[in-house]
Amino acid sequence: MPHMRAVRSGDDAALSEICLRTADHGSDATGLFDDDDIWGAIFVLPYAERHPDFAFVVADDDDRAIGYVVATPDTDAFEEWFRGDWWPRFADRWPVPSPDDTSRQAGTLRYAYGRRPGAEPLAATHRAHLHIDLLPAAQGQGWGRRLIDRVSEQLRTSGVTRLHLVASAANDGALAFYDRLGFERLPSSPGAQAFGIDLHR
Repeated sequence: MPHMRAVRSGDDAALSEICLRTADHGSDATGLFDDDDIWGAIFVLPYAERHPDFAFVVADDDDRAIGYVVATPDTDAFEEWFRGDWWPRFADRWPVPSPDDTSRQAGTLRYAYGRRPGAEPLAATHRAHLHIDLLPAAQGQGWGRRLIDRVSEQLRTSGVTRLHLVASAANDGALAFYDRLGFERLPSSPGAQAFGIDLHR
């Protein structure tokens, strides 16, 4: 039976696979980029490294992660660390795209290079943020709610009062899921839908 546990140092490959297989608006993004590793290096692995105390997985019978939630209690501090310490490790592997490259991969890499304190306006009112992804084997069984409840409890214990996340506006299942959990829809960029919640309600 699936079970929930804290992230461990040996989970990186499974975390990256989950991220990849859910990155295309909730569907498998394998092969969309020249290098599938880009997804995990931006959206899950830095959180697991920086904040393992705010990272939990659903694991299968073999104890391999099949879903995760990762979070940071302080978005601006995380973005400063991402910009100064994490992302420079990949500069040679994934250089800044040329200005005339309009591919989705180039846009994602530009996002990574542009991360910095203050870039996410929601951090001013909802200091923490999270990412959550589940493979089909972990979906439809309440694990998503349990993961968010667990990380929310950890954030509350650390003094965090408000949390935000950003989902693809094309991922109807995810949008409905956050609505059901009581998240409030917030002003968003085109193609995205931001949500926020007060952890002390």
